[in-house]
Amino acid sequence: MIKEFKKFIARGNVLDLAVGVIVGGAFSSIVTSLVNNIFTPLIGLILGGVDFSNLSITFKDTEIMYGAFIQSVINFLIVAFCLFIIVKFVNRLTRKKEEKKEEKKDTRSAELKALEEIRDILKNDIQSK
Repeated sequence: MIKEFKKFIARGNVLDLAVGVIVGGAFSSIVTSLVNNIFTPLIGLILGGVDFSNLSITFKDTEIMYGAFIQSVINFLIVAFCLFIIVKFVNRLTRKKEEKKEEKKDTRSAELKALEEIRDILKNDIQSK
């Protein structure tokens, strides 16, 4: 059982997943900072300083903080939008790199390559005579 566990852990997929989780955690702090320190103040400025987090309803002896939920939904949407923009930017960079690689590839067909090889062989035979 221990051997199977070692084999499972050593597989590439598990290691890739672990690295992804760690990098995702670090990246999360960057996105959170971007939202909290840049986008939320800008949105607050645009909306005139509206803060939903203090809205609540008191029902008997219980206070229902629905404003905190609304604020959490807004924060989620901002984070999701930031991630969307970042992923879109990274995909654009990756696509450009792939396009450059494709441009460098030999686009000649197999038949054309074979004909060129035959031509070169015939040229060499004629020149050697």
